Amino acid sequence: MIPSFEYFSGLTDMLDNILIATDGSDEASVAVEHGLDLAEVFGATVHVIYVVETEAAYILTIGVSDDEMKEYRQLGEEVVTDIVERAKQRGLDGVGVVKTGNISQEIVDYAQETDIDNVVVAERGRGTVEKYLGSNAENVVRMCSQPVTVVRSSKNV
Repeated sequence: MIPSFEYFSGLTDMLDNILIATDGSDEASVAVEHGLDLAEVFGATVHVIYVVETEAAYILTIGVSDDEMKEYRQLGEEVVTDIVERAKQRGLDGVGVVKTGNISQEIVDYAQETDIDNVVVAERGRGTVEKYLGSNAENVVRMCSQPVTVVRSSKNV
């Protein structure tokens, strides 16, 4: 039996804060749209996080200059600002944050520290190293105590 509209309308208080994790890639844009749609349905505050990776083996091996780190951070700020503005255009409150560190851990920490009700991540971002080490989405699902929605891009099907 399919639940009635009344059933779903009673769920609108369930999601007050939705965290959308993004790396700015095309693959992540599908998760961003899904997260914005979900927030709109529930009238939730949209939190957007972009993490500048510093702990991956390839970063530690090749090294990244201070200027490159500033560029990555600036890109993250632009991506986050754009998504927060898109949330506001939908009549939603938005909060953006750029973190530096291990991507999965920073997402989980933010979700736990800010009372997030649901985390939305893309199945795959722009990194290729994840094919060998496991994806950030997989790590977030494993580590996060909050529900995690993993959105698959049509490119990954």
